[in-house]
Amino acid sequence: MFLNDPTLFLPGEPIAAVATPVGVGALAVVRISGEGVHRLADRVFRKANGEVQALAGSVGYMAHFGRLYAGEQLVDEVIALVFRAPHSFTAEDMVEFTCHGGPVVVQQVLQLLLDSGCRLAEPGEFTRRAFLNGRIDLLQAEAIGEMIHARSESAWRTAASQMKGDLSDRLNALRERLLHSCALLELELDFSEEEVEFQSRDELTRQVVDLRDEVARLVESYQHGRLLSEGVSTVIAGRPNAGKSTLLNTLLGHERAIVSNMPGTTRDYIEECFIYDKTMFRLTDTAGLRESGEEIESEGIRRSRMKMAEADLLLYLLDIGTDRLEEEIGDIISIRQQHPDARCIIVANKVDRVADALTRIDKVARETCAEAIGISALEGMGIETLKQRMGALVGDLDKLHEASVLVTSLRHYEALRNAADALQNAGELIGRQRDTELIAFELRTALDHVGEITGKVVNEEILNTIFSRFCIGK
Repeated sequence: MFLNDPTLFLPGEPIAAVATPVGVGALAVVRISGEGVHRLADRVFRKANGEVQALAGSVGYMAHFGRLYAGEQLVDEVIALVFRAPHSFTAEDMVEFTCHGGPVVVQQVLQLLLDSGCRLAEPGEFTRRAFLNGRIDLLQAEAIGEMIHARSESAWRTAASQMKGDLSDRLNALRERLLHSCALLELELDFSEEEVEFQSRDELTRQVVDLRDEVARLVESYQHGRLLSEGVSTVIAGRPNAGKSTLLNTLLGHERAIVSNMPGTTRDYIEECFIYDKTMFRLTDTAGLRESGEEIESEGIRRSRMKMAEADLLLYLLDIGTDRLEEEIGDIISIRQQHPDARCIIVANKVDRVADALTRIDKVARETCAEAIGISALEGMGIETLKQRMGALVGDLDKLHEASVLVTSLRHYEALRNAADALQNAGELIGRQRDTELIAFELRTALDHVGEITGKVVNEEILNTIFSRFCIGK
C-alpha cells in the first residue's frame, strides 16, 4: 500500500473502547471515533439543563457536562469532550466521555455506546486510524506504543523523541535525496536512445556513498538505542554457591530468588528488572556453572550459557575465598573469549570472610584483564559501588541519545540494513559501469526499505503485527 498524500482523510465506521486501565479509580475515559459519532452520542447524552443535540452542534475542543441515559435509565454523569475532524487523535470526529472509574460503571457506559451503533475497537485501532489518516507516520505510531510501555526514563525519552518526529525527519530527508537520484535515473531510461546523463556518474557515486554512510550510522546506533529502549541484558553467572541469588535479591531490594547453602539450588534462570540512574537493567540469575550428571541441573546450566551468549553485561560472581582460584581464573578467561562483545565485571563476593581479599581481587583483575569489584552480597558491602560501575559502563548512552537520533526497533534496524545493502550494491554497479536499469533498481530497493519504516510503503501484515501489540482503546 502506498500512502502519498499526508492529508488523506479516511472516514471509518464508529468504534468505541475504554482508554484507561481496568480497575477502580476516580475517573475513566471511554472514547468513540468515526463517521457520525457526534449524532450517535447525542442519542444517549443529555446536558444537565436537558438540552439535546448538544454534541452534534458543538465546536471542537469543547467540554460538556451532562448525563448518559439508556432509555430512561440514568447510566452516569459524565464530561463529554468533542473533537472535530481532522483535529483529533485519529483525524476523525471523536468524543471522549470521562465517567466515574468503577469497573461496572465503565462497562455500562461502553455497552451503551456499543448498543447505540459503535463497534468495539480492535487493539491499536485508534492509533492505526491516526496513521492511515495521515496525522502521524508509522514510526511515530510505534513510538506511542513504546512510550506507553516505557519502564525507564531513558526508554521514555527515546520514545518521546521518536514520537516528536526526530527520526522521521532524518529518514524523510534521506528519502528525498534517494528520490532525487531515482528520478534522474528514470529520466535517463526515458531518454536512453539519446545516451544522456542527467547526473554524472561521479556525482551519483558521491551521493550513493554519502547515503550509504548515513544509513550505516543509523544501523550502528541500534546497538545503543536497543539498550535504552529494552534495557541492558545483565547476566549474573558463576559457580554454584558463589552467591548469585543473594546478589540478585540485594540488587532488587527484595527476596526474589531462593537462597540456600546447597549447591545447584537454581535450576533455571530467573529474570527481573531494576532501574539505576535512568537506565533499566534486565537481571538474569542463572544456574551455577559446573559439570553435572543430573538431568534437570544440566538443562539449567545449558540455559545459563544460552543467556550468557545474549548478555550485554556479564557479572561473573566469584567466591573470593575459593581454594580453586587459579582454576576459576581460567574459567573467566575462557568465558570472556567466548563472549567478547559482552561488557564484563568480575564481582568478588564474600570479601568480609577473607583476610587477603584485596590481594586476591588484584590477582583476578590482573590475570583476566577485567574489572573486579569486591562485595558482600549478604551484608550489602560494595553494592553501591557495583551499581555505579554498572551505570558507568552504559553511562555514555544518555550522552549519545542527547547528541544523535537513535534507532531502537528491530524492524527499523532490519529495514535500514536492507537499504544499506542495496546502496552498497548500487555503488558497486556504478563502479563497474553497469546498466542504468540495474543501478535504478538498487536505488528503488533502498528507497522502499526506508519507506517501510515511516509507512510510505507498507503492507497489511506489517500493520497487523505492529498494532496488535497495542492495548484496546489506544
